[in-house]
Amino acid sequence: MRHQPAPASPVRHPSPAAARTAALVVAVLAACCAVLTSLVAVEWGPLAEADGAVSRTTHRWAVHDRAVTSGIRVVSDWVLDPLTMRLLCAVVALWLLWRRAAWRTALWLMVTCGVAVVVQQSVKATVGRARPVWPDPVDSARFAAFPSGHAMTATVVCGLLLWLLHRGGVRGALWWSAVAVALVAVVGVGVTRVWLGVHWPSDVLGGWLFGALVVAVAVVVYEWPASGVRRRGSG
Repeated sequence: MRHQPAPASPVRHPSPAAARTAALVVAVLAACCAVLTSLVAVEWGPLAEADGAVSRTTHRWAVHDRAVTSGIRVVSDWVLDPLTMRLLCAVVALWLLWRRAAWRTALWLMVTCGVAVVVQQSVKATVGRARPVWPDPVDSARFAAFPSGHAMTATVVCGLLLWLLHRGGVRGALWWSAVAVALVAVVGVGVTRVWLGVHWPSDVLGGWLFGALVVAVAVVVYEWPASGVRRRGSG
């Protein structure tokens, strides 16, 4: 049976130390995103050389070991695909509404995922980086390369869900298991995109950075709204 929301309580305001920490995290992530995006946009030589060296090596491995590549394609194109990750968020949002009447948290979760898509596609369109081109490709992808949508979506979804677990009081072995699964998913999907030759390594790094920035901003917005009331039952 659906639980009723708890009575409203006043907005929680951050302590000065917490506010400074949150602002610092957002500022550092934003600066890292800006620097990396600028280097990619101007095609900075050392970065391009590093991207090319890593990509050529991993592509040789992918072409040589087709069995491994086939398995990686399943993981990348189905298990950790952005659509799959967003559907996971939708399922969690529905659970929050059904079991906890946590409408605010459910809405925040889905809006954040939507904002991440807008940010991702906006940066892709602005930078317009070409994907790697191979004479013997093992996979294909659409849209511009930077940042990696797979890496960014996995970072956003795993980051949001981890934060909800932590905020909900999950600790101990369950918490560390969730952290381990999230790390494997986020790092693993980035590796698959480079292995399959559809992204440069810096595309994946950009996806991780932009994803982390979206999560950091979303948490600040959720925890410390500028006005109104928050509900104890909202997650």
